[in-house]
This record gives sequence, structure tokens and C-alpha cells, in this order.
Amino acid sequence: MRLLTMRKGTDYTLGIQTNLGILDVQAVARHFGLKIAGSMMELIQDAGTNIKLVEQLVRKAEASENKDFFLAEEDINYGPCVTNPEKILCVGLNYRKHTLETNLSFPENPIIFSKFNNALAGHRDIITPPKVAKQIDYEAELVIVIGKEAREVTEKDALSCVFGYCAGNDLSARDLQPLQGQWLLGKTCDGFAPVGPWLVTADEIPQPDNLEIQCQVNEDIRQASNTRYMIFSCAQLISYISWSMTLKPGDLIFTGTPEGVIMGYPEAKQVWLKAGDEVQVAVEKLGKLKITIG
Repeated sequence: MRLLTMRKGTDYTLGIQTNLGILDVQAVARHFGLKIAGSMMELIQDAGTNIKLVEQLVRKAEASENKDFFLAEEDINYGPCVTNPEKILCVGLNYRKHTLETNLSFPENPIIFSKFNNALAGHRDIITPPKVAKQIDYEAELVIVIGKEAREVTEKDALSCVFGYCAGNDLSARDLQPLQGQWLLGKTCDGFAPVGPWLVTADEIPQPDNLEIQCQVNEDIRQASNTRYMIFSCAQLISYISWSMTLKPGDLIFTGTPEGVIMGYPEAKQVWLKAGDEVQVAVEKLGKLKITIG
């Protein structure tokens, strides 16, 4: 199931991709007199019930052949596919070649840092970096969306806690990142965690550790790898984090980026992102997340 969040003014509403177009779940549910989750967070909180209701709604809408129910993708104003996670957790140095290009040592355990909800952004958003930041970098990533509470889970059981996956871009201000002993200032600037366009449910992604991942800036492909090259797998990351904190439905885990970031270039060849640059992150089966630097 391919789900999305749509902006309607200052509100967010749940959408789903169907064979006939994008369905506005809440609007069509009202038409049929169904009570159903109106947002992605509501759906994730009670996924077992809500997924069945959404499937029922799609069948009714498609059978009705009412073209007014369905929206074209180009007409959608996308929000971040998950809008209010309790936690946004990120993993540093999780690909060997990325670790090498940054001249750092391979981590013995996952390196975990965080972003805040102010960093969330959606597909086709314009991201304006803070004026104090000049060295803006991209990081294409697979993002895990937690579906049920996970505390002290084993690696064997970890993936059963996943609701779904999406593409993410861990935008980074490299000149702010090293100013303190941890990376927060350079990582959680406004709009620096775009996710989407789709949240694809876990049943459609049986092997999250074998997905092609790519980043393109304008017409130039900068990153091209596969999640099988992660040092710590999705299951390992979930299990490791869950032994320190309880993961909650809707929590996001950015799983790390492969080689090819601007920071990894020789200094003379580092051309940082600038206003007007279009950055596209593509993850196999999860779609293409596009943002523009403002």
C-alpha cells in the first residue's frame, strides 16, 4: 500500500495511491459514511483496523467509477509522509565507503543522533537554509517508520515492529555540524528532514536491506548504491536503539547515507548546494523524493 500525506491549507490529510489516482481518504470516507483515520499518524496508531478500512474504501471508490474521487499526482500538495513523530533518529557512518570518504573510522556500534519535527518537509518543498549556513549537503537515505511499540526487541523480531518505509534526505549544514561536540545544529535546521513522497507499507518491502538508492542534483547523479552495503542492517538498528529507548508508532529512523556526499569530495571540488538546485532522492520501490533549495 502506497500512502501519502496531503496538505490542505494548514491541515494535513491522508491519501492513498490507487489504480485510478490519488484518493483523499477522509473526503471519500465521508461520502460513504465510513469512520476512518484522517491522518497518517492516526492510521499508524491503529494500523490493524485502519488498513482494513482503507482497503475497503479503495474497493468502494474504484467500484463506483466516480472520477471526482481521484486526484492526479501532479495536483497534490504533498506534506511530509509522517507529520508528527515522537522521535526522528538518524544513523551516522552506516556505509563503509561513506565512512572512508569522510576519513573516519568504522563504528563498532551504530552512531545515533536526532532531528526535531521542525526539520520535517515534504515532496516538492522548497527548503531555505539558515543564513548562517553556507555548506549545504545532501544525504540520500532509506527511512524506517515504526508501526508498534518496540522495547528491548531482538534482531529476529525487529522488522515485525515496522509499519513501512520511505525515502528521506538527511540535509546537513556541514559548516554548522562541527561547531559543537555533537551534530545537532547542522542537522535539524528547518526543513532538513524531507520524507516521502510515499510511505510504503512493510508488506511490500520484504527485503529493506537490498534496495537501490540514488541521489541526483539537477541532472547530475551524485550517489548510487544499495542498502545491502549498510554496516548495520535495519533489524540491527531497530534492536540496538530499542534497548536504550522505547520506539513508538510513527517514529522515524534515517538509516544512513552511502558515499558521494559533497563533504567527501576533495576540498577544491566541493560545490555546496545553492538556491535553485533541485535534489532528488530515489529509493527502489519507494519513489522519488524531490526538493528544491531556496
